[in-house]
Amino acid sequence: MRPALALRLGLWYGASFLVSAIALSVFTYVLLARALAAQDHNVLESMLARYTAEFQRGGLVGLQHLIAADEGEGRHERLLVRVVDARTEIVYFSEPPGWGGFDLSVLDRPLARDSEWTTIAHPPDGSVLEVGTRRIGGGVTIQVGRSSHVRDDLLANFRARSLEVMLLTALIAAAGGLVLTYVGLAPLRALENTVRSILATGRFDARVATTGTRDPLDELGSLVNDMLGRIQTLLAGMRGALDNVAHDLRTPLTRFRNVAEAALVSGDPAAVRDGLAHALEEAGRVNATLTALMDISEAETGTMRLALGAVSLREVADEAVALYADEAEEKGVALRSAIDPAVHVHGDPTRLRQVLANLIENAVKYTPAGGRVDVEAEARDGAVTASVRDTGPGIEAEDLPFVWDRLYRGDVSRSARGVGLGLSLVKAIVEAHGGTVAVDSTPGRGSVFSLTLPAARP
Repeated sequence: MRPALALRLGLWYGASFLVSAIALSVFTYVLLARALAAQDHNVLESMLARYTAEFQRGGLVGLQHLIAADEGEGRHERLLVRVVDARTEIVYFSEPPGWGGFDLSVLDRPLARDSEWTTIAHPPDGSVLEVGTRRIGGGVTIQVGRSSHVRDDLLANFRARSLEVMLLTALIAAAGGLVLTYVGLAPLRALENTVRSILATGRFDARVATTGTRDPLDELGSLVNDMLGRIQTLLAGMRGALDNVAHDLRTPLTRFRNVAEAALVSGDPAAVRDGLAHALEEAGRVNATLTALMDISEAETGTMRLALGAVSLREVADEAVALYADEAEEKGVALRSAIDPAVHVHGDPTRLRQVLANLIENAVKYTPAGGRVDVEAEARDGAVTASVRDTGPGIEAEDLPFVWDRLYRGDVSRSARGVGLGLSLVKAIVEAHGGTVAVDSTPGRGSVFSLTLPAARP
């Protein structure tokens, strides 16, 4: 894993974390500023109503006593209080110390006296003076003002502390980004190490370490492991196929060469023609062996293409029986198919026809004259079991476990022509369909080869 990727991811995480923290701080600051401004306005409105009511009740003397009482109790910071009579003369004025920077002449203008609220700015420090105005009987006007100094100081302190918090947040974001990046990229590092191991050794038995969680990177590791397993199986199948081809073709190719050499040296046209005929026969046998071996390898490695669908087993069996009907008749063997038309399986009709044809061919080949071969099927519990039953010589008990192996031929079958791949191909194709094969045989009484396939869904 290149450090640049981890660094980029760490920086992206840290930047995202820091930007989120800054946005949260700004949002909090705005909310706090609005809340403090609303609180100051409510306090000012409450004091204006209170002072107005006291002036109406006790006059100027009562108002002065109330203001002095509030200042003595320290209920709030000092306020600007002005009382203007009908002649626009100031009859009472109280201003907190340090407020000289506000231009209070604005309050004497008609627009300010007629407005319920007036705001006076103080450019040097950015504070404002909010003044509420109430008119009462006799043309008297009461004005109460409050500065934003206290609120501004609180917000300035908040900004200073926010900068300190941002510095700490930046450090936490950087450290967290590095840690989370290191932990989060661990599956990718494991994947990289596995791939490097495969490239270095050429062996596909290495696997990515996974934790069994459902996160995408762990799922990627599992998929890579599945892919490596599939590749390993395919390579093993290819090596096995090549080994089998090299072994199985040695004898027919030797016969092919011997026949060709004999025809060349004979000098007899009739012998040459016979040699060519035998050569063609051996070539066909070699081609059939190659085709069977490749089909078996494809089926066993899962690469055989199957056109799956609902297949009428009776139609497939009738077509396979028709291929060997003449041969069975010539041998005096009764060949019969008795399958219910309603029986359907989920499979590839071409491959299933190949399976049944192989089983029927073997049954007809080894069943003596006067015998019989029956093709039957039974549907039960979502599966269909098809069987090819013959009255041939049967198979010895010690041979039964090996009849599905490639090139294996029991004592009874050694005298018959064949390459010993038919039953191996049957087993491979049936298992590629998700089915199973079985054989039951009694020497001298015949054999039953059966295959179980998934039934077609309605």
